[in-house]
Formats: sequence, structure tokens, C-alpha cells
Amino acid sequence: MTLLQSILLGIIQGLTEFLPISSSAHLVVVPYLLDWQIPPGEAFVFDVLVQVASIIAVIAYFWNDLISILKAFLYDLIRRRSFKDPNSRFGYYLILSTLPAGVFGFILKDLVEQAFASPITVSFFLLFTASLLIIAERVGKRSRNLDGLNWKDSLWIGVAQALAIFPGISRSGSTIAGGMTRNLERPAATRFAMLLSIPIMLAAGLLAGIDLLSLPKASQHLAIFLPGFLASLVTSYFSIRWLLRYVSHHSLYVFSIYCSGVALLIMGNYYIAR
Repeated sequence: MTLLQSILLGIIQGLTEFLPISSSAHLVVVPYLLDWQIPPGEAFVFDVLVQVASIIAVIAYFWNDLISILKAFLYDLIRRRSFKDPNSRFGYYLILSTLPAGVFGFILKDLVEQAFASPITVSFFLLFTASLLIIAERVGKRSRNLDGLNWKDSLWIGVAQALAIFPGISRSGSTIAGGMTRNLERPAATRFAMLLSIPIMLAAGLLAGIDLLSLPKASQHLAIFLPGFLASLVTSYFSIRWLLRYVSHHSLYVFSIYCSGVALLIMGNYYIAR
């Protein structure tokens, strides 16, 4: 990977992580379409690291909310209360929603790495994302906010997030769709999806850090990866702010159309090249 490739992919990651169009798909598709020959192991570690940059951005954006949730959760936990405070209960729901993706990610890690090397597989998963967004808009009644969240909602959204361990299935798209099919309002489902990204992607980042140390000449890779990391951090922050405003007044159909278009572009390029 070159320095320019690192920066460009970092920007693409930041722009697409929280939009329901699958950042992982774009990190596979762009090198494929531009014929960048990046070793799969190196690409996988870089992809996860720039996703961690996006998580740092979402932590910064929701910092005050996260501190309130953490304080209330620890207070009720220490005093052995049953999460009666709304913030502590919200923290419990975030943990519950994280479990399915953690289990699936641990079991299917090798299979996921293989999927990252297959653009045609990514294209089919993008079509799946497009379908999820349409279903969410058609099925969801958008009549509830986060105050009415319960453990069934959390577990359902967590299972939806678990689908996104494969590149092409948007993590934000699947979790937003999961929330909307439980009749959450679009902004509420989006907010929960962003907060839910923090624990699972931090865990993935830890694993990627271990993989990075195992790469030959790890320090040289780090020097190339760091500019991409910073590019992802900055663009992610502004992407979060834009999406929260957008979903307050617009549907997800445009993202479904975009995912379908990118999938068809990949398929067309793949079969023409054969």
C-alpha cells in the first residue's frame, strides 16, 4: 500500500462508515476497480484500523452522552440496582446488542477475511443491504423513540448488526434497518446504530492491532497506515453530523439505489474482465 492509497482509502472510509452504504464494500471495491494490488492480509488490517478511527470520531461526537451513560451504568452496577436510570438501562441495551456480532465475528473471522478478497461476493452483499433499507422503510412505522427501547429491540438490532461482519452488508444500514423494523423513528435508529458501533469496532481494532504486529516490517506498515487513519478520523466526524441531520427529513431509499448501482457496476466489471 502506498501513502496516497492510504489517504484516499481513509477518506472513503470516513465518508462511508456511518452512511448505510457499507464502508467495507468500498474499501474492497475501490482498489479492485483501480487495480491496486494490495496484499489481502495488509488490506484487512488497514480496513479495521481506519474503522477504529471512525469509532474515535463517534466517541468524540457523542462524548457527553457516553459519559452520562457510563456514569449511570456503573452507579447502578455497583449498587446492584436493576438499571432503573434511563441512561444506565441504555448502556445495558448497548452491551446486549453487541453480543451477537461478537460471537459471529469470533466464529467466522477466517471466512470474513476471505470475503474481503472477493469483489463479486461484496456486490451480492451490497444488494442485500439495498433490500434491507427498502424493507426498513416499507415495514417500519417510525412511531417510537429511544425512551421506549426494550431488551427485545436491543437483541433484534444486535442480530441485525451481526449480519454486517461481511463486507458489503452495511453495519449502519443493517442496524438502522433493525431499529426501524422495531418501529423506531429514523433518527433514533440511526443514533442507536452509531453508539452501537463503538464496542464491536473497538474489539475488532484490538484484534487488528495484534495482526498488525505479526506483519513483516510492521513499523513500516504503521507509517503508511497512520495518514489513512487520520483522514478517516476527520471525515468520519463530519459524516456523522451530516447523516443525523439528513435522516430527520429524508428516507433511506437513495442509499438503497446507490448500493444497487455500485453492486451492478462491480458485477458488470467482473464479468467483462473474465
